Amino acid sequence: MNILKRQPKLIVALFLAAMVWSCAQIPITGRRQFKLLPESMLKEASSLSYKQVLDTANVVKTSADALMVKRVGAKISKAVEAYLKGTKYESRVADYKWEFNLIQDNTVNAWCMSGGKVAFYTGIIPICKDETGIAVVMGHEIAHAIAQHGNERVSQTLALQGMAQGVDIYMLMKEKPEAARQVVQMAYGAGAQVGVLLPFSRKHESEADEMGLMFMAMAGYNPSEAPKFWDRMNNLGGQRPPEFLSTHPDPAKRQARLLELLPKAMELYNKNK
Repeated sequence: MNILKRQPKLIVALFLAAMVWSCAQIPITGRRQFKLLPESMLKEASSLSYKQVLDTANVVKTSADALMVKRVGAKISKAVEAYLKGTKYESRVADYKWEFNLIQDNTVNAWCMSGGKVAFYTGIIPICKDETGIAVVMGHEIAHAIAQHGNERVSQTLALQGMAQGVDIYMLMKEKPEAARQVVQMAYGAGAQVGVLLPFSRKHESEADEMGLMFMAMAGYNPSEAPKFWDRMNNLGGQRPPEFLSTHPDPAKRQARLLELLPKAMELYNKNK
């Protein structure tokens, strides 16, 4: 039976909630964002997905690098929570159950899911070089979660596809969390469209750069290392697509923006080192 026909009150509730959530502001940048879904929905789905990743991956538990990832994650997450405490943004870390794991994989990658579920791949560790380099990446990935970029991306996808799917996800989350996890995963992996989703993704990356720079500084890590890290990433080589077809900002523009933000970040660092 069609959920839209069965749940008219739910549709109205979701519409009103969307109006409220879409007015939410992101800490540090102050940008207003568009969200259709309660963050609790993505936290539950992310927790299931994260467990599935760990169950099938080769998790490194006791190496020096694994312990360093956990140490940096703990310091930055603690600094972020302290920064948000007592502000209108405090709810963004409500019920966060932070986890920081290193996965044996040569892929140059790291990510943070809603709810504070972080994974680093061993392939990115040599580019980080040291604890401060890890802090650059950690701050950036935690920023994605605090900014609730995942929710925003899913919401945008749903808005493009129609609200009916959003209602379906709501019902699935209430009754079948595993099914909801699969739907949210599909939404995260939805194909990008030139002119809509891709520029939005670049905006997310630039915003995470800015927030991550401040987060690492709050935790006592020197933010001047951030432009150097991204320079090393840029020097990995390989052909890059034109910026308008890329999910990430142009490297030169990225570094220029970080250098522009550095004086403010250094003030935070000098207060917290």
